[in-house]
Amino acid sequence: MKTRDAAGGGRVVEVTAAQLPGWVNRFSGRNDGLRSVSATPDEVVLTAGDGTTATFAVPFPPMSVGDREPLEALLTHVAGIGAVGIVAVRAGAHSVGVARAGVVVSSKTDRAYVQGRTAAGGWSQQRYARRRGNQLTASLGDAADAANRVLVPSVTVLDALVLAGDASALRTVMADRRLAALAELPRREFRDIPEPRRSVLDDLAERTTVVDVTVREP
Repeated sequence: MKTRDAAGGGRVVEVTAAQLPGWVNRFSGRNDGLRSVSATPDEVVLTAGDGTTATFAVPFPPMSVGDREPLEALLTHVAGIGAVGIVAVRAGAHSVGVARAGVVVSSKTDRAYVQGRTAAGGWSQQRYARRRGNQLTASLGDAADAANRVLVPSVTVLDALVLAGDASALRTVMADRRLAALAELPRREFRDIPEPRRSVLDDLAERTTVVDVTVREP
């Protein structure tokens, strides 16, 4: 399970649907049982007997709760997520694909040379910056082309979209008018990825439906 620090304190644990029942049982056992369980379309909150809370962020909300027990509703929601589009972008590299049940079924990955930044000054630096800017623009255009070829033809069967990598690069790519239909999909984002390669896409496919659980102690 991946773990990271949570904004505002506590920690975030990535838990798969298969791991959820066992994780909840261990959480309850460590923290003096469960005092309450509540749910909204966006999250499920467990409050333990000692005051520790575990907040489950619903992947690709909203979740339909109805009269179901909250954790049952969450598991049903996750199980209902089928095909997911993935767009992973960093300067000079992209990997785009469609995943089902955590496995990539179609994809395109590419890398282009983009010069690094320089500390040199004067006219040469300006020329260097223009060249780098042109290379970056071309690279992001290639990423948008890949998303258009791989994802747009499948948009009617996609249940959700994952965006991963650099926020600024992703904004540029997703602003392409050809990708407008993708913007209507429920989405989630992962920032903690290295340069997009096929192995990174495979890892993202496995993470598409993991549940982020934020644990905070009283």
